[in-house]
Amino acid sequence: QVQLVESGGGLVQTGGSLRLSCAAFGRTFNYYAMGWFRQAPGKAREFVAGISSSGGSTYYADSVKGRVTISRDNAKDTIYLQMNNLKPDDTAVYYCAATTFSTIQIDIARYTYWGQGTQVTVSS
Repeated sequence: QVQLVESGGGLVQTGGSLRLSCAAFGRTFNYYAMGWFRQAPGKAREFVAGISSSGGSTYYADSVKGRVTISRDNAKDTIYLQMNNLKPDDTAVYYCAATTFSTIQIDIARYTYWGQGTQVTVSS
């Protein structure tokens, strides 16, 4: 069992930056690949970024590639999402999630544990 708690969301202007954090509580965090997803109003939840259990591999959605960096600190049971050059289209609730696979998963159905989400709003 893993519990996930996100933080770091907020209101930012276009071009600004935010750093999201996701703290994990559970004994097996280090074995799980992790992902960040987002859901805008009226839209389906979508994959943003993923990181393998070791942190050695990362993968990004095309919509955020070059502007976003996912990382993890297994000693602190925490993952991060650094977001730069934010755009109004990035406005959404951001969720972190854990999959029982050790490799990056893009399919939302492969994620077992979810945080409660944190709101990111980018003003134009």
